[in-house]
Amino acid sequence: MSKKILIIVSNTNAIGPNNRRTGNFLPEVAHPYAEFDRAGYQIDFASLSGDTPYLDALWMAADPDNLAFLVGKGWETMQKAKKLSDVDVSGYDAIFVPGGLAPMADMPENPLLKQVVRETYERGAVVGAVCHGPVALLNVKLSDGSYLVNGKNISSFTTAEEDNYARADVPFDLQTALTEQGAIYHVAEPWQPMSVADGNLVTGQNPASGKGVGEKMVKILEGK
Repeated sequence: MSKKILIIVSNTNAIGPNNRRTGNFLPEVAHPYAEFDRAGYQIDFASLSGDTPYLDALWMAADPDNLAFLVGKGWETMQKAKKLSDVDVSGYDAIFVPGGLAPMADMPENPLLKQVVRETYERGAVVGAVCHGPVALLNVKLSDGSYLVNGKNISSFTTAEEDNYARADVPFDLQTALTEQGAIYHVAEPWQPMSVADGNLVTGQNPASGKGVGEKMVKILEGK
């Protein structure tokens, strides 16, 4: 049977004191989606509120995988994302959380999301996230009371990248927050690809890392 992937997206469209327009960052959705699609997986979308999600970085639409997502089934399916509370996540082989600034607004503390991440991870399914998406892993406590990221090899959008992108707009620094919860943090030069797998957990640093995260998730899934 085909593997099933659930992409969990933010519903936020503005962030920070100046209401900076934001959304889910196009290549961070489209590049992993392309890897899952090429592997022949069933790909579904869920959002926290069930409202239509937003896309950011549409200026990058000329990229082949981004364009294929926009004009193919990807964006059409994403617009019909189900409310996360209405989805039986236990039926999926993997969950994936893309970035963009949007998740920094609605994902740091969402209790259902934290439960879904914990349960997915603990049953051995694959958990993936890229850029600001690893904020979904923040504050997740496992059944033994430890933080999920404690002692895990993790990457995300870095302090150095945020300083030159959206420092005034984000509520906290993601690299610092993950490190404070015990993450073994991996960093490449700003805007360069970096993805890392640790067991069934896969994370990536920035928009250039979405493809690598998708590839690593597929490799793990094909090994199961």
